[in-house]
Amino acid sequence: MQDILFKDESYAIMGACFDVYKDKGCGFNEAVFQECLEIELGLRDIPFRAQVEMPLTYKGVRLKSTFRADFVCYEKIILEIKAQGALVDANRSQVINYLNASELTLGLLVNFGGYPKVEHERFANTDKNFRDLSRLSRAEITL
Repeated sequence: MQDILFKDESYAIMGACFDVYKDKGCGFNEAVFQECLEIELGLRDIPFRAQVEMPLTYKGVRLKSTFRADFVCYEKIILEIKAQGALVDANRSQVINYLNASELTLGLLVNFGGYPKVEHERFANTDKNFRDLSRLSRAEITL
């Protein structure tokens, strides 16, 4: 049986997400959840950076364009948050692309917009073919 990547760290992050959802529910926009999570992660002494601007490259050349991750926790986990009815493939591709671009190995995708609970998915960038997943349809992704 394979060990869960960053099990304790991701458990702590998800606990913070669950507490935010328990307090705020699902009726707010993403900015509200972003701010609440910044407070909750801080209260739990979870190391994080919010709205992290990250570089992009193309064939080894750094681009002027960048991407902005909602959170980088423990300097090794991307936490991407949403506040919409349900997660869609574009959200999953976003996290996969962020992992590939950043070379971090774990992404957590959390949606605060669902009812009656938080919707969440994990993406572990441990497979050499992981980069190709961003081009696949949902039916082809088995994570």
